[in-house]
Amino acid sequence: MANNKNKFLSDLQKAFNTGVSFMLPAVVVGGIFLAIALATGTPTDSGMEITNPFMQNLNDLGAAGFAMMIPLLSGYIAHSLAGKPGLAPGMVLGFVANNPIGESQVSTGFLGAMILGVGTGYFVRWMKTWKTPATIRTIMPILIIPVITVFVLGMIYIYIIAVPIGGLMSWLVEVLGSLQGSSAILLGLLIGAMTAIDMGGPINKTATAFTIALMAEGIYAPNGAHRIAVAIPPLAMAISTFVDRKKYAPEDKDLGISAFFMGLIGITEGAIPFAVKDAKRVIPALIVGSAVGGAIGMMNNVEALVPHGGLIILPVVNGKLWYVLAMLIGTLVSVAILHFTKPNIENQQEETK
Repeated sequence: MANNKNKFLSDLQKAFNTGVSFMLPAVVVGGIFLAIALATGTPTDSGMEITNPFMQNLNDLGAAGFAMMIPLLSGYIAHSLAGKPGLAPGMVLGFVANNPIGESQVSTGFLGAMILGVGTGYFVRWMKTWKTPATIRTIMPILIIPVITVFVLGMIYIYIIAVPIGGLMSWLVEVLGSLQGSSAILLGLLIGAMTAIDMGGPINKTATAFTIALMAEGIYAPNGAHRIAVAIPPLAMAISTFVDRKKYAPEDKDLGISAFFMGLIGITEGAIPFAVKDAKRVIPALIVGSAVGGAIGMMNNVEALVPHGGLIILPVVNGKLWYVLAMLIGTLVSVAILHFTKPNIENQQEETK
């Protein structure tokens, strides 16, 4: 029993690492192009506005890289577990996870993609054991497996997984609304934690929607807390790779440079590859750091006047010093937690054996 459990966990870790390794080029392409393009933009009420046509095209290329990031992750997780027949359905379901779907129009981001990637891998692995006639066997990987897998897991996702997530999002909006005007620290903590917990997923998007709705009423402090928090995960992972180099593989150290620039322009997704590879240590550290940053921002009434984050919007922030300090302190909190909880890379490899 113990051996089966160890093999299962080892297979999962290998699958997550495989997914990340194939996702990384898309992350780097998207991050670099977006960073360059957004650096030329102007903060406006609707976000960073890019007026140069060439830079807008570069921004679109970066957005395409980010759009491919999650399907690649899910697809290659499935590929690692089930071989080539798992790749296409895994990518399709990863796209589904990363885009609004169903009656509640829920997207679950990288966490949903990881679940669907694993589900696809094991479902396809099971389908490959079916005893079929020779005439059917030839079309199994190109017709039967992808059609059945996407239909079964897609419908399970839409009708069973997405529905309660939609309910959770509505409840979180109510909780945030009840804290508005009553407890700045608690509201900042919750906004910061929600920002980091799924990094662009439904909980993060709920925080975004809540703060933008308040901006329409002329209330900007919750948006300030949120925009501080969006930068902390990638900045924390970048600095952690710089100062604790023994804890990261060579490709992670290279990714740290890209994550640093993504943090400066407020792209939380720069931390996703690190979270996928070591979720049990990375995600809690980032949640705590982002919550601390959000709370400090709210305590000091930092206001972000545009719906974007990172240091790139500093000219349109009220309370610039505390905006920077809150971001720095939250980042260092996450780095410190990772320093004490994340083992050296050779010990991490031992854990997966």
